[in-house]
Amino acid sequence: MSLFATKPIEAPDPNQPLKRVLGPLDLTLLGIGAIIGTGIFVLTGQAAAAHAGPAVVLSMIVAGVASGLAAVCYSEFASSVPVAGSAYTYGYATLGELVAWVIGWDLVLEYALGAATVAVGWSAYVVSFLKDLGIQFPPLLGAAPGTAVILSDGSSATALFNLPAMLISAAATLLLILGIRESARVNAVIVVIKVTVVLLIIGLGGMFISTENWHPFIPPNTGEFGEFGWSGVMRGAGVIFFAYIGFDAVSTAAQESKNPQRDMPRGIIGSLIICTILYVLVSGVMVGLVPYQQLGVPAPMALAVDAARVKAAGSSWQSLLDLMPFVVKLGAIMGLSSTIIVQMMAQPRIFFAMGKDGLLPSWASTIHPRFRTPYVTTLITGAIVMLASGFTAIDVLGELVSIGTLFAFVIVSIGVVVLRRTRPDLPRPFRTPFVPALPIASAVVSTALMAALPASTWERLIIWMAIGLVIYFVYGRSHAKLGTLGTQQN
Repeated sequence: MSLFATKPIEAPDPNQPLKRVLGPLDLTLLGIGAIIGTGIFVLTGQAAAAHAGPAVVLSMIVAGVASGLAAVCYSEFASSVPVAGSAYTYGYATLGELVAWVIGWDLVLEYALGAATVAVGWSAYVVSFLKDLGIQFPPLLGAAPGTAVILSDGSSATALFNLPAMLISAAATLLLILGIRESARVNAVIVVIKVTVVLLIIGLGGMFISTENWHPFIPPNTGEFGEFGWSGVMRGAGVIFFAYIGFDAVSTAAQESKNPQRDMPRGIIGSLIICTILYVLVSGVMVGLVPYQQLGVPAPMALAVDAARVKAAGSSWQSLLDLMPFVVKLGAIMGLSSTIIVQMMAQPRIFFAMGKDGLLPSWASTIHPRFRTPYVTTLITGAIVMLASGFTAIDVLGELVSIGTLFAFVIVSIGVVVLRRTRPDLPRPFRTPFVPALPIASAVVSTALMAALPASTWERLIIWMAIGLVIYFVYGRSHAKLGTLGTQQN
């Protein structure tokens, strides 16, 4: 069988094992739940402090445009190929089995490591919140191995592992095994809370901005690529691109959507538009409240709120702002929880699709007899997320997730052009406009953001892909079920 044999798009699934319970509002809230997370609560501050300065606002816009272009391409596929698997399934239908495997393997970086990154951010906010309540969490158990921490007696030591991050990963795993409807309901409640928190920060914090913090808006480059200047804006966009990851997670729930052809594009594009507006506003407020050099901390939004409290001293807003650190940290904890849930929901469904196709062992497509969820792959995903979040630093995780997601976006964008040529007759309830110009622009922008990421991130991506190719040629290629479905050869 050719390495580039494509899977028939219309291949039916006679034994649909997943429950179709999600409507358009559920899907939009899933998207928002996944998008608003560590990117805005954690990584925005790091991007401002190390790369873009106040121009992190421009980085947000660049990353938002790149995400928007990809979102339109995802929407066409989600309406035309409404089955579980997201970019993996789209790649299988257009570019062939080898590309499908590569993208499926790559998506582990996006969803599993994405959830791990969020779990690390969640841990930082939980430790800070407990400290506000007078509870000192053991520093040695609150960060990745090798991280320098300050002990209660003022001495320094090296952390052992991140226990809170591992615990929230385990809790999310349990919830996802219990059912998609239950997970969606929990997510919906949390989304309302965290959007309210972001709006409060924008509204209250915006009244106490110090405009001098916005100057120079684009700090001069230090002589190193990615350290301020326009290259820093692009590097910052590549880093905080993580903040937009999540809309594509909606597409993994296609087989649990009541009307995927109509509702998937609405959920994908709607959630992205809402979050982009909120992101641009809140990032501008953050760098207006605090000098950008000070934002490279695990909880930059909490730091920005503390700055607003100081500036509001003696005003009529002081009593309300005195409550904001508590509200922001609690909102961030709950908000990051929903992001973990959605991203950990997505990864098992990628494995599920790969198991159905034979590229992974049959146990990958096992469904729980009572809860009707892919519980085996959910447990495996939970184990991956627990280990990654407990033993890896957030900056390494964030950059790996960004490059993995951008790579997926490139494949999906190219796939739209290919499918328009190979299957012009395919019903497309949602059509990407300006083909091939818009998909090509999407691929170019995503590639540019990938190029702006550090060389060490590229090295990790190459190593990860090499491991994946070994697994494919040792197991996946010889066990693929494509030949039993009838293949189309490119």
